[in-house]
Amino acid sequence: MQEKNLTEVTEIFFLGFQGSQCLRFFLFGVFIVIFCFTICGNLLIITLVSISKNLHTPMYFFVSQLSITDILLTSDIVPEMLHLLLNNGGTITFTGCITQFYLFCSSEACECFLLTVMSYDRYVAICNPLRYSSIMTFLYCVKLVVICWLLGFSCAFITTVMILTLTFCGRNIIDHFFCDLVPLLEIACSDTVMVHLQVSLLGIPGVIMPTIIIITSYVKIASVILMIPSSTGRQKAFSTCSSHITVVSIFYYSLFTAYVVPTRGQTSTISKILSLFYTVLTPLINPIIYSLRNTDIKKAIQESINKNIKCGNRP
Repeated sequence: MQEKNLTEVTEIFFLGFQGSQCLRFFLFGVFIVIFCFTICGNLLIITLVSISKNLHTPMYFFVSQLSITDILLTSDIVPEMLHLLLNNGGTITFTGCITQFYLFCSSEACECFLLTVMSYDRYVAICNPLRYSSIMTFLYCVKLVVICWLLGFSCAFITTVMILTLTFCGRNIIDHFFCDLVPLLEIACSDTVMVHLQVSLLGIPGVIMPTIIIITSYVKIASVILMIPSSTGRQKAFSTCSSHITVVSIFYYSLFTAYVVPTRGQTSTISKILSLFYTVLTPLINPIIYSLRNTDIKKAIQESINKNIKCGNRP
């Protein structure tokens, strides 16, 4: 699959998960089950938030938007990965690779911004509860979500354009299962210093600022919760944030482990495992956390089931 030097790359070959046929078929079975549960779980969250009046609140509106980003991410990555497992590698056009990279960056950036907005929502709910309804109006929440999506797609667009300024020639083999930033830069023929610099600069508004906002919000939230006199009140206040804290921790831990922690000496297998965590497992974990650890979601599911049973029993 390696072309002659200075020949423009028109397709890219992914090595995927090299191994025995039995191992690849086993992984295929595992990942297709995860894919189905991820899609169904996130669609369930979106549907419940849409039809249940008890979930027509800013927090659950943001949760439904988070589910959309998870569906976008897993739909972008997993089908191609399943194809690679069945065929022990595979080829994708360069245009398809760049498109996959753009959608991947967009979904990750949008999730980052949405988690930031959700932390602000929890901050207002706990630190300024009397003004919560007047601040977090439906129109204001829609504006925040639109800004998150616009920022996410804009950051991804800038990064993608920077990738397209590079020259790709000769080597077209990537030891990975999707078009990620580092593997793409590794097969570029031209100097990638400026791209690395621009990506680092984009990380300030895209990652660092949201991280600071989230940490600041929860420091203030923690200080308010600790001032609540009763333990029951403290536990109730903390329970409204626990799901979001868990999702934020998983999301940022996986991203920082994959991109911020030095990768020198890191094998391709470890790199793939880390990538699996934030591309395949995180979209599955998010709806599980919000459904299993949230009484409102469980109540909405029960009400929906009871409603369907009553409709089915009608003559």
